[in-house]
Amino acid sequence: MTHRSAGFIGLGAMGQPMARHLHARGLLAAVGNRSAVKAQALAAELDVAAADTLAQLAAACDVIAMCVTADADVLGCVAALRPGLRKGAIVIDHSTVASETAQRAAAMLVEVGAHFLDAPVSGGVEGARNGKLSVMVGGDAAVLERARPLLECYAARITWMGPSGSGQATKAVNQVLVAGIAAAVCEGLALGAALGLAPERLLPTLAAGAAGNWFLDKRGASMLRGEFDVGFKLALLHKDLGIVQRIARDAGSDHSVIDKALADYAQLMAQGHGDEDISALIRLKHAR
Repeated sequence: MTHRSAGFIGLGAMGQPMARHLHARGLLAAVGNRSAVKAQALAAELDVAAADTLAQLAAACDVIAMCVTADADVLGCVAALRPGLRKGAIVIDHSTVASETAQRAAAMLVEVGAHFLDAPVSGGVEGARNGKLSVMVGGDAAVLERARPLLECYAARITWMGPSGSGQATKAVNQVLVAGIAAAVCEGLALGAALGLAPERLLPTLAAGAAGNWFLDKRGASMLRGEFDVGFKLALLHKDLGIVQRIARDAGSDHSVIDKALADYAQLMAQGHGDEDISALIRLKHAR
């Protein structure tokens, strides 16, 4: 990868810090975003280009990473990039979408001599800010090796999972665990509150034993204070779990954890909490 040869599309809570890491390593050449104002502001701050079109961004870059919301967004971005892509260019998608969407995107790029990696991430907003994300990658292993210098800017772990779609399949498994762990932690801490246990003693005690986990460590104290303005928006997890539910049904796998989480987050969204962190689930667990 040459100096300042990377582009980044999607400058939300995850994408913007990831783009900043690329800039810090001297790799970022251009940014794009659905809201042009946001792209222009970051581009001015970092002294990079804010592309007027995605085809223009593609023409300026050897590697383009993106982190957008939905399946249609991914396919739309790939379609918009195609006319400007250089031969051998690599598009890396960090969004959470269906495996079939990743495979369709890969096929679209093969037609123009470019490559696609489905590379969803885990680690939350903190992982993006700290450059400590776990990246699960589907696609050609040799293409991943070419893209690895870019991914290393914001990843603590990069794992090739198999052919196109395998990264998204891995993320589906990840989101089941996220949902189940969040439900258990919220229910357990709500019980602790109902029993009058002091958080400053309860949390470190739980963290030191078999119940210790990332979610308890990062969200336990804040959720007990009723603070839900950090981390991963629950509406986005609800979107992800809808994808995962379809995958599990197609695979003939149990999806009871997914079903319960979908119902709980739908209830919270109906109450106006969709933009809160997933730890807002404790709202449904507190004693009434």
